[in-house]
Amino acid sequence: MLCISHPSTDPWFNLAAEEYMLKNFSQNCFMLWRNENAIIVGKHQNTLAEINLDYVREKNIKVVRRLTGGGTVFHDLGNLNFTFIMNEGEGQLVNFRKYTQPILDVLHRLGVDASFGGRNDLTIQGKKISGNAEHVFKKRVLHHGTLLFSSQIGDLENALRVNPVKYTDRGVKSVRSRVTNISEHLKESIPILEFRDTILEYVFEKFPDSILYTYTGEDLAAINQLAENKYATWEWNFGYSPLYILQKVIKTQAGLIDLKLQVEKGIIRDVSISCDFADEKKLSEMEGLLKDTPHLEEAILKTLQRVPFSEYLQVPDPREFVRGMF
Repeated sequence: MLCISHPSTDPWFNLAAEEYMLKNFSQNCFMLWRNENAIIVGKHQNTLAEINLDYVREKNIKVVRRLTGGGTVFHDLGNLNFTFIMNEGEGQLVNFRKYTQPILDVLHRLGVDASFGGRNDLTIQGKKISGNAEHVFKKRVLHHGTLLFSSQIGDLENALRVNPVKYTDRGVKSVRSRVTNISEHLKESIPILEFRDTILEYVFEKFPDSILYTYTGEDLAAINQLAENKYATWEWNFGYSPLYILQKVIKTQAGLIDLKLQVEKGIIRDVSISCDFADEKKLSEMEGLLKDTPHLEEAILKTLQRVPFSEYLQVPDPREFVRGMF
């Protein structure tokens, strides 16, 4: 087994590295990694319905879609992530207990009374410390999980506290759970990097064929290219979201505006705007302008700059309207 503990804390790089190792290597792999502040959404989720967009912008938090399904999670440097990429036979590809058991073994050795709970979680006293997800590629399975060690729980809660916006979609919805940090349950305090090394030592013990693997220059170039072309793009992180409908009331200086958007693959396919202070013909023209525009603030502003916006909605600054479209 190839064991990788790379120092990068860039979420684009780390998620790209998982996919690269899954699809370009034939050996079994084990990876330990951490991300700087980031929100990681499940493959089949509507990103905007899962995040507190204002908080994400204020704190400059990266939002990244992963290869696996399941719910949205918050990463920071107090969270340790682990990944198994294994070759498996038919009927053995999905096995959450198998890949979480080594983690449980380590926690038990450290005196932590952790257990497997729910569909794919690890818990301590009923509180979640680890969420897990899997993805199958040919006869290889990628299993990864979070390990809340010393995370800033307040940041986690704020980042995932969705604004009161009405989204209707078929995307997978996250289920919020009570959480706790592993560090609060240790008999003796240790830093997160020592915790990481303890897990790595156990994997070497459990899998005698394990060797440390360092990315080559070729590996790094390929991973960075995948990160840039996929994991850092709006098309993957937001545009990949399933069809959704956004319906809300936007408060502006001129008055209240009723808005309804239908968005497919990140593109506004249908739009309805109504208010009691604008001409219906002008509103209809604006609806036509917005159709086939990406549901992306910069793209919408660029579209609206093509017309004398204040004549359409009597709102001096189009950004006031556009901010309400999310």
